[in-house]
Amino acid sequence: MVEEHFIPEKYTKSIESGSFTWSSPSNIALVKYWGKKANQIPENPSISFTLDNCKTTTSLSFSKKEDTTSFAFEVFLDDEKKDDFKPKIETFFKRVEAYLPFLKEYHFKIETSNTFPHSSGIASSASGMSALALCLMSLEKELSNTNISEENFIKKASFLARLGSGSACRSLEGDLVVWGSHDAIKGSSDLFGIKYPYQVHSNFKNYQDTILLVDKGEKQVSSTVGHNLMHGHPFAQERFKQANKNLSDLISILKDGDLDKFIALVESEALTLHAMMMASMPYFILMKPNTLKIINKIWEYREKSGSKVCFTLDAGANVHVLYPEEEVNKVLEFIQNELVAYCQNGQYICDVIGLGANKI
Repeated sequence: MVEEHFIPEKYTKSIESGSFTWSSPSNIALVKYWGKKANQIPENPSISFTLDNCKTTTSLSFSKKEDTTSFAFEVFLDDEKKDDFKPKIETFFKRVEAYLPFLKEYHFKIETSNTFPHSSGIASSASGMSALALCLMSLEKELSNTNISEENFIKKASFLARLGSGSACRSLEGDLVVWGSHDAIKGSSDLFGIKYPYQVHSNFKNYQDTILLVDKGEKQVSSTVGHNLMHGHPFAQERFKQANKNLSDLISILKDGDLDKFIALVESEALTLHAMMMASMPYFILMKPNTLKIINKIWEYREKSGSKVCFTLDAGANVHVLYPEEEVNKVLEFIQNELVAYCQNGQYICDVIGLGANKI
């Protein structure tokens, strides 16, 4: 499949005004993507757990306008106007205009809210851009007046979301989503995310993710800048090979339910992601001292208790604590007794693997 597939035929219906609302979750990558080519194409494939409680709700209101020479929109976060969000939205609109040719015909009001802190390493751009892409797809579906299948609706929404934020293409469905072409995963594509198509052991059903909010502030280095620093990175090519191999290995791990191998792979991926940041030029560190303290506490607890708890990290300081459903009570007790002290204002979010976005 190529990009031209997503260019629509002429619309058959006219709509003066209206609104759509979607809720879309964040996701947490198990095999990370870090580094991208032109047009938001990943340098390596990735796979993620879709979350449930960490989500963005976006309402898109629209009305026809006379001047169709430029984009017109306003952005609000938690009812507060956010003009500093506009450059990113405008860049997104420019990238997707060929696939959504109605964009300049309307004035849009984008109202969004998160259930978690913005820009703190919980993939707010993933949930936010996927929710916006779904709202735009709902409008296109009405303009097209055709019976687009749910599969094609989601596929195009994922394609569009990717052009706003790469990892956003993994937030539309659940519970495991693959993005990036991989020889061993049928249907995988660099253009959009797909539901993981193979058998998953019951050990991973209702898997838990408790997110420890080590630092709720904005990251010093954005993910966009970090991805760009992979160009010319001395270890980039080996990293891309490693990610491909890890995704191959994960297929059998997910099938067999081997939690020890899962832990080793997931934690290695998290630390490799941050190692690539530290070896960039210019180099940077997104982990905080308390991030490392939490990691060491998890290792100590696992060694003593035999627990199958592990951690992963996104591009930020916060720690995602992953563990099987059967360990909920024990792990939450451990978190409350030993890890909350390292969280900013003692805050953390209890989440569980979810099934994707919902129209409201």
